[in-house]
Amino acid sequence: MATQQAQKRLTKEYKLMVENPPPYILARPNENNILEWHYVITGPADTPYFEGQYHGTLTFPSDYPYKPPAIRMVTPNGRFRENTRLCLSMSDYHPNTWNPSWSVSTILNGLLSFMTGEEATTGSITTTDQQKRVLAERSMEYNTYQNLRFKMVFPDVVQENIKELEKRRASGRTREVEATKDKGDAIMQAAKEKAIALEEILDPEDRIRAEQALKTIDGKPRKDTKESYRSSSMLYIGLALLLFCLGLSMK
Repeated sequence: MATQQAQKRLTKEYKLMVENPPPYILARPNENNILEWHYVITGPADTPYFEGQYHGTLTFPSDYPYKPPAIRMVTPNGRFRENTRLCLSMSDYHPNTWNPSWSVSTILNGLLSFMTGEEATTGSITTTDQQKRVLAERSMEYNTYQNLRFKMVFPDVVQENIKELEKRRASGRTREVEATKDKGDAIMQAAKEKAIALEEILDPEDRIRAEQALKTIDGKPRKDTKESYRSSSMLYIGLALLLFCLGLSMK
């Protein structure tokens, strides 16, 4: 439960952020718990996060502003692990470096600055710029349809997102993102498939088709195609004769 000082301080900071919102940042407290804040960072231009929409949380201690909050990011982003405490100079990982004069706005501006950099820390991950761009493109849809906490705290933003996503679908932009996702999913699925050795194919005709397919892929002729077919055919003929003889002997 928040102390009277923490309640007063966070209420004042929220009022200031509403009156003068920092660029790329939206933040508001949970209506039922002023110590739990939710933020949305919009990816700046000239970064891999451009037009991305990143939701996260700030969990303040009851004696704020004398101790720093825990910082997490919820939306998949390619920079930080989701729902993981981040080790930053203004987070609860470093209470000794915390300055009580810092505010919610200071914390989130610092987070945005760190996010667009490349420095590693506890809770950060390494991905390519292309992966970050793909996640940025998907972030709005994720928040709108899969992120329950986002929908509860930012219902007004959800409505704006729905309109924007409809525009993207009409322009075909969403289809391009889905095609990229499907391609990646198909590759991952193919990687999980178990390979079948050529020797495991018992049917002679199926084996010939498989060998022809392999020959088409690698461009190299396979000399043993006819021999394999003849060998398999003789095997089946011999097996049939054996069964016939056994049938006669049983009579």
